[in-house]
Amino acid sequence: VQLQASGGGLVQAGGSLRLPCVASGRNFRNYKMGWFRQAPGKEREFVAIINRSGGTYYGDSVKGRFTISRDNAKNTVYLQMNSLKPEDTAVYYCAATQIAGWATYGSAYDYWGQGTLVTVSS
Repeated sequence: VQLQASGGGLVQAGGSLRLPCVASGRNFRNYKMGWFRQAPGKEREFVAIINRSGGTYYGDSVKGRFTISRDNAKNTVYLQMNSLKPEDTAVYYCAATQIAGWATYGSAYDYWGQGTLVTVSS
């Protein structure tokens, strides 16, 4: 599976962005898809995950503001980000896993996209 994330950019605090991540290869619907982010000088942080049936789980820092969704017909997972804050500034990565349970740690994922930069200005 190859993953291509896009949609990053510069946005003012309080604004919104939607990040798509397109998967190539077979059996996209068989993977759980996650989003992570890494800010400069900080460790990678779990953002959200969506399972094969559409169930979702979020990191505490984005709960209520971000929404993960998937369109299996388009081999795409989305991260809708609302009410953005300067602390949301980071490179955002999509990733794919088949591990059981809510995979909130990076080592659980087998495939990663290249990342897309989101910058939130105050």
